[in-house]
Amino acid sequence: MRLLHTSDWHLGRSFHREDLLGAQAAYIDHLVETVRAENVDCVLVSGDVYDRALPPVDAVRLCNEALERLAAEQVRVVLIAGNHDSARRLGFGAGLMDAAGVHLRTDPAGVGEPIMIDGVAVYGIPYLEPELVRAPWELPERGHAAALGEAMRRVRADLEHRPGTPSVVLAHAFVTGGEPSDSERDISVGGAAHVPAGVFEGIGYVALGHLHGRQAMTDRVRYSGSPLAYSFSEARHRKGSWLVDLQPGGLTAEFVDAPVPRRLGRLRGRLEDLLTDPAHTAHEDHWLHLTLTDRQRPAAAMERLRGRFPHALVLAFEPEDAAPEAGRTWAERIHERSGPQLAADFVTAVTGAPPAAEESDLLHEAFESCRHREAAT
Repeated sequence: MRLLHTSDWHLGRSFHREDLLGAQAAYIDHLVETVRAENVDCVLVSGDVYDRALPPVDAVRLCNEALERLAAEQVRVVLIAGNHDSARRLGFGAGLMDAAGVHLRTDPAGVGEPIMIDGVAVYGIPYLEPELVRAPWELPERGHAAALGEAMRRVRADLEHRPGTPSVVLAHAFVTGGEPSDSERDISVGGAAHVPAGVFEGIGYVALGHLHGRQAMTDRVRYSGSPLAYSFSEARHRKGSWLVDLQPGGLTAEFVDAPVPRRLGRLRGRLEDLLTDPAHTAHEDHWLHLTLTDRQRPAAAMERLRGRFPHALVLAFEPEDAAPEAGRTWAERIHERSGPQLAADFVTAVTGAPPAAEESDLLHEAFESCRHREAAT
């Protein structure tokens, strides 16, 4: 069977206030063309179809158009909910869509029930919010490893009744060893977000979503990454999908590049050098993150820079003689810190002392409550 593995469309997302809907529509065109040209049997969409639980109308319209066009090509589509999606909203009409060959898998209760496609058992594991499945699944531990481990136990229990059946699993998770970017939402629970790749042992192919850079954890366990760049940390990414041929003796995987709406770049230096250096000519049509190193912040810097770089989007100021911590951007300073840790930093800044143990517990409970409420919508 020939699979096309994609994920993390994030329909409705913008890039530093630049509208990306046109670029996302161009990607859908490319996806349909690839399905047609490569005789794809099944398209796998491994979560984060939308960028938020309540997507804008135009994003919903584009998703509907994409699924209609894929169904018209008579290719099967398996799609799971990611941590950005509302599982209930995305799963609306799933039973009806099954008849059209579009299989939405958003309910954790169905993880052990495969979609049979040309003799291959395809299991869709939507993003699992650990605290929402812990009680119904009677998990002895909290966290992503326990939740995904139980989901895979159910998958294997079903496969035991299908000896010799090839298998494919879609999952939306942070697998240990994966390289993140700045544009994924933190999914850590109790400080832990990772699950080991070994949880998928024995599966023919595992189509992962969540991380935005393409990567192969093993030959059979891969992230396709997002089809577009959603942060400047993804400037060096190759965007696209994995074209996978699943055969009785193994598999082959080839990466299919997606169209690039506009290249990304980072430039750093003094204002006058950025405005005059001919070495920067190649970046004049890029979306740019610019960092000024002048000792004093120049007046009207962005206006002047956009005279040469009309697509400059972000301007940072890091004086060349500043202390190391002062030279780090706010995003860089908070990148490794979770929501509760940032809240604790705020308490410390306001009160002059870190939160007490009871206060830390309350902050953690508040963040977990927000996560559960969003996951349940």
